Amino acid sequence: MELLFALAIGALTTSGAYLLLRARTFPVVMGLTLLSYGVNLFLFASGRLSTAQQPILGTAEHYADPLPQALVLTAIVIGFAMTAFVVVLSLRNLADNDDDHVDGCPPVQPANKKQEQEETGK
Repeated sequence: MELLFALAIGALTTSGAYLLLRARTFPVVMGLTLLSYGVNLFLFASGRLSTAQQPILGTAEHYADPLPQALVLTAIVIGFAMTAFVVVLSLRNLADNDDDHVDGCPPVQPANKKQEQEETGK
Protein backbone atom coordinates (compact mmCIF):
# COMPACT_ATOMS: atom_id res chain seq x y z
CA MET A 1 0.00 0.00 0.00
CA GLU A 2 2.81 2.40 0.88
CA LEU A 3 4.60 1.72 -2.41
CA LEU A 4 1.47 2.44 -4.42
CA PHE A 5 0.90 5.63 -2.44
CA ALA A 6 4.51 6.73 -2.98
CA LEU A 7 4.24 6.03 -6.72
CA ALA A 8 1.05 8.09 -6.92
CA ILE A 9 2.74 10.99 -5.11
CA GLY A 10 5.76 10.74 -7.41
CA ALA A 11 3.62 10.59 -10.56
CA LEU A 12 1.57 13.63 -9.53
CA THR A 13 4.66 15.62 -8.60
CA THR A 14 6.54 14.68 -11.76
CA SER A 15 3.66 15.42 -14.11
CA GLY A 16 2.96 18.68 -12.26
CA ALA A 17 6.58 19.82 -12.59
CA TYR A 18 6.58 18.86 -16.28
CA LEU A 19 3.43 20.84 -16.97
CA LEU A 20 4.78 23.86 -15.08
CA LEU A 21 7.58 24.09 -17.63
CA ARG A 22 5.24 24.44 -20.63
CA ALA A 23 4.92 27.77 -22.47
CA ARG A 24 1.10 27.97 -22.39
CA THR A 25 -1.04 29.06 -19.46
CA PHE A 26 -3.48 26.11 -19.30
CA PRO A 27 -0.72 23.50 -18.79
CA VAL A 28 0.84 25.74 -16.14
CA VAL A 29 -2.48 25.91 -14.26
CA MET A 30 -2.89 22.13 -14.54
CA GLY A 31 0.71 21.64 -13.38
CA LEU A 32 0.13 23.77 -10.29
CA THR A 33 -3.03 21.81 -9.53
CA LEU A 34 -1.33 18.42 -9.90
CA LEU A 35 1.63 19.59 -7.83
CA SER A 36 -0.69 20.72 -5.05
CA TYR A 37 -2.47 17.34 -5.15
CA GLY A 38 0.89 15.61 -4.79
CA VAL A 39 1.79 17.78 -1.81
CA ASN A 40 -1.61 17.10 -0.23
CA LEU A 41 -1.10 13.36 -0.54
CA PHE A 42 2.40 13.70 0.91
CA LEU A 43 1.07 15.64 3.90
CA PHE A 44 -1.66 13.07 4.39
CA ALA A 45 0.86 10.21 4.25
CA SER A 46 3.07 11.89 6.83
CA GLY A 47 0.48 11.03 9.49
CA ARG A 48 0.92 7.28 8.97
CA LEU A 49 -1.55 5.46 6.79
CA SER A 50 -3.83 3.67 9.22
CA THR A 51 -7.40 2.53 8.97
CA ALA A 52 -10.04 1.95 11.66
CA GLN A 53 -8.08 3.80 14.34
CA GLN A 54 -9.39 6.58 16.53
CA PRO A 55 -7.92 10.09 16.39
CA ILE A 56 -8.35 10.59 20.16
CA LEU A 57 -5.61 9.92 22.71
CA GLY A 58 -6.31 7.61 25.58
CA THR A 59 -9.23 5.70 24.09
CA ALA A 60 -7.24 3.14 22.08
CA GLU A 61 -3.82 1.51 22.12
CA HIS A 62 -2.94 2.94 18.67
CA TYR A 63 -4.31 6.20 17.38
CA ALA A 64 -4.35 8.11 14.09
CA ASP A 65 -2.72 11.55 14.02
CA PRO A 66 -5.36 14.21 13.19
CA LEU A 67 -2.82 16.95 12.39
CA PRO A 68 -2.07 15.83 8.78
CA GLN A 69 -5.81 15.74 8.09
CA ALA A 70 -6.13 19.34 9.27
CA LEU A 71 -3.09 20.36 7.20
CA VAL A 72 -4.51 18.72 4.08
CA LEU A 73 -7.87 20.41 4.56
CA THR A 74 -6.13 23.78 4.87
CA ALA A 75 -3.94 23.01 1.85
CA ILE A 76 -6.99 22.12 -0.26
CA VAL A 77 -8.58 25.50 0.50
CA ILE A 78 -5.35 27.38 -0.22
CA GLY A 79 -4.79 25.37 -3.41
CA PHE A 80 -8.28 26.17 -4.66
CA ALA A 81 -7.75 29.89 -4.01
CA MET A 82 -4.35 29.78 -5.71
CA THR A 83 -5.82 28.00 -8.75
CA ALA A 84 -8.59 30.58 -9.05
CA PHE A 85 -6.04 33.41 -8.82
CA VAL A 86 -3.79 31.86 -11.49
CA VAL A 87 -6.77 31.32 -13.81
CA VAL A 88 -7.71 35.00 -13.46
CA LEU A 89 -4.09 36.01 -14.15
CA SER A 90 -3.98 33.82 -17.25
CA LEU A 91 -7.26 35.25 -18.54
CA ARG A 92 -5.92 38.77 -17.99
CA ASN A 93 -2.73 37.84 -19.87
CA LEU A 94 -4.85 36.46 -22.72
CA ALA A 95 -6.91 39.66 -22.86
CA ASP A 96 -3.89 41.97 -22.76
CA ASN A 97 -1.58 40.12 -25.16
CA ASP A 98 -4.06 38.27 -27.41
CA ASP A 99 -1.96 35.17 -26.77
CA ASP A 100 -1.74 32.57 -24.03
CA HIS A 101 2.03 32.22 -23.82
CA VAL A 102 3.42 32.55 -20.33
CA ASP A 103 6.13 35.04 -21.29
CA GLY A 104 3.83 37.10 -23.55
CA CYS A 105 5.95 36.52 -26.68
CA PRO A 106 4.51 34.61 -29.63
CA PRO A 107 6.46 31.59 -30.84
CA VAL A 108 9.00 32.13 -33.61
CA GLN A 109 7.68 30.90 -36.95
CA PRO A 110 9.94 29.38 -39.61
CA ALA A 111 10.94 31.73 -42.44
CA ASN A 112 9.10 29.80 -45.17
CA LYS A 113 5.82 29.90 -43.23
CA LYS A 114 6.18 33.68 -42.76
CA GLN A 115 6.62 34.12 -46.52
CA GLU A 116 3.51 32.03 -47.22
CA GLN A 117 1.46 34.15 -44.83
CA GLU A 118 2.72 37.40 -46.38
CA GLU A 119 1.93 36.16 -49.90
CA THR A 120 -1.62 35.16 -48.99
CA GLY A 121 -2.21 38.35 -47.05
CA LYS A 122 -3.05 36.72 -43.74
